Amino acid sequence: MTHTTEGRLPLVAILRGLEPERAVAVGEVLLEAGFDIIEVPLNSPDPLASIAALVEALGPRALVGAGTVLAEAEVDALAAIGAGLVVSPNGNPAVIRRTAALGMVSLPGVFTPTEMFAAIEAGASGLKLFPAEAASPAVIKAVRAVLPPQVPLFAVGGISAANMGDYLAAGAAGFGIGGSLFKPGKPLAEIAADAHAIVAAFKAARAV
Repeated sequence: MTHTTEGRLPLVAILRGLEPERAVAVGEVLLEAGFDIIEVPLNSPDPLASIAALVEALGPRALVGAGTVLAEAEVDALAAIGAGLVVSPNGNPAVIRRTAALGMVSLPGVFTPTEMFAAIEAGASGLKLFPAEAASPAVIKAVRAVLPPQVPLFAVGGISAANMGDYLAAGAAGFGIGGSLFKPGKPLAEIAADAHAIVAAFKAARAV
């Protein structure tokens, strides 16, 4: 099975620190709000258990996978439990190639044009501009002019409802949302409220 971000809302829910016993409940709340791309960073407690539970519970309704993926062996472990998404803070060509070979979505972390084109050459599905708070929308506009138009660019780090519009106008396809959406122990009702607000802000900004 080949996974893709096409047809999904281009917002990645980054659930760093997700508790395995809450994984499905959190995933259902996010899906109901409109998030259908879910990332559990591998430096969370028992991340593979959370990811496996989310894959089983949400099935094809969501693209589920891991963040902070640094090694090919981790990609293989994710493929074995049915994950479809591999997100990294860096652009390791071996990790990108392995992810692509297994039919999974590869979103490597990049910052410079050199890193962006190296990631695309290795087979990246899209690019994760990280940390986005260190790059103005003007940077995205400049690199978007030379990047292949079919490769989506996700801005991750420091993204809020207040600045989404500027990044979208500059050419960002979507965003990764972490701390403003989820923290360990955050009540489900608060996660739901924040998720709905973020999705609404994104849709409003995209419509401008």
